[in-house]
Amino acid sequence: MATNQDLIGRDDINDLEAILGVTNTDVDEAVHAVKDNAEAIFTWDYEKGQRPALNRLYEKAKTSMWNGETDLPWDTDVDQEQVVANNAMASGGFDADIDLSGTPLEHWDEVKWLEFGVESQNWMLSQFMHGEQGALVCTAKIVETVPWIDAKYYASTQVMDEARHVEVFAKYLDTKLSGHYPINAHLKMLLDDIVEDSRWDMTYLGMQIMVEGLALAAFGFMHQMTTEPLLKQLLRYVMSDEARHVAFGVLSLKEYYAELSDAEMLERQEFAFEAAVRMRDRFLQQEVWDRMGIDPKVAAGLVLQAPQRQLFQSMLFSKIVPNCKKLGLLDRNDHWLRGKFTELGVIQFEDWADTGEEYEMFQLAEGEIAS
Repeated sequence: MATNQDLIGRDDINDLEAILGVTNTDVDEAVHAVKDNAEAIFTWDYEKGQRPALNRLYEKAKTSMWNGETDLPWDTDVDQEQVVANNAMASGGFDADIDLSGTPLEHWDEVKWLEFGVESQNWMLSQFMHGEQGALVCTAKIVETVPWIDAKYYASTQVMDEARHVEVFAKYLDTKLSGHYPINAHLKMLLDDIVEDSRWDMTYLGMQIMVEGLALAAFGFMHQMTTEPLLKQLLRYVMSDEARHVAFGVLSLKEYYAELSDAEMLERQEFAFEAAVRMRDRFLQQEVWDRMGIDPKVAAGLVLQAPQRQLFQSMLFSKIVPNCKKLGLLDRNDHWLRGKFTELGVIQFEDWADTGEEYEMFQLAEGEIAS
């Protein structure tokens, strides 16, 4: 079996120096090319509904489309500094319960913390925007590579969903906030790996289960915390789509993974672990600290002490772990992935509801779309 060094390039998953050593060296590029090694698969079996669960998702998706341009109240005035201040007040602030003595943050005043909160919000939503474009590309690849017509039908609706998500996050960042950040290096590496892999199920696993699963949990957390009405509604709409997307991955892979050998499953377990580590590593926000003139190595240790950050980073896996369990990934090969998720400190979510069971609770109710 592969070691941590083989999979993530370091023995200790919490090695801050190694994590922060991964940086984006192409921050000025506008176009990024990745080799797509997959085969395009046609199917001449057009019988709709052979996979009833996927067919139900497809029918639900067709009636759940919303228009990002007209269904959101873009005339809402957004005072970003006030939003950040409200969020800090509700959460207790980044510096609550942390000893900042002897650090560059010791003498930060309220103005400096507010500046950090603004940059942090810009960074966070920027990374979700980049991740949504990754989902756009990957779902188009699923349409191309999955061998089942029911899956092709549903994936085509997700392509439209993801285009809409990229559109609304970009518009919110550009018109309501104060700029966006380039893609984080850890996220970029993960998206590259997902696109480059030739196996159709790896696109599902990397994007639908891991990236989208994390996004669904993060959007739920942000939706609960934010006091800003436009962002709250935007996140509600996006979450209704994301839940279907993750369920699509769970329902598709459960059938396929039940027939894989232990060796094939181990490759999927290793990929899931590698993806989990990379997604966790990106939330150290090293680009924000760089912009604030603080050494990320100093700041990262403080980030890991912040109770709200610890809770947020832990909760990000509340969808991923039960979905991996539903797919049989936790316990094949002598519980390999269970051990790795224990090492990451997220195994406590294993018995939470999987998204294949709970996605309908996220769906928009009749009349909830503004138009």
